[in-house]
Amino acid sequence: MDLAGIPLFAMLRSRLGYLSERERVIAENVSNSDTPGYRPHDLKPFSFEARVTAAMSAASGQAVTQPGHMTSPSVRRPGVKSTRTHDSETTLDGNSVVLEDEMLKMTDARMNYDAAIGFYQKSINMLRLATRPPGRG
Repeated sequence: MDLAGIPLFAMLRSRLGYLSERERVIAENVSNSDTPGYRPHDLKPFSFEARVTAAMSAASGQAVTQPGHMTSPSVRRPGVKSTRTHDSETTLDGNSVVLEDEMLKMTDARMNYDAAIGFYQKSINMLRLATRPPGRG
């Protein structure tokens, strides 16, 4: 059984991918906290509606059969685009990374990641229960 074919698992996988990417961007911000002129980045908020729209347009759109084929903008990873944050705490060297804010973002991303993993595990357990033969508990 291919779990990627089940919409729930496909959505969970894209959510986990988004959260991993967000943690990478936050870690990049933290690692550049002493770089002169650096401005922190963040990702656009994850949107299930955008994922559903992209999945529907991909299903009804043209197939990409060659590596050189172009995909429509809605098929590309919607919502995973680096955006600059605006912050009032800019140091004299032009760096505007606030470590406290970055740690709050990291904690939020980690809690959401743990919740998504828990939901994934519960869904797997439900599938295992549904596939057991009758009378075996």
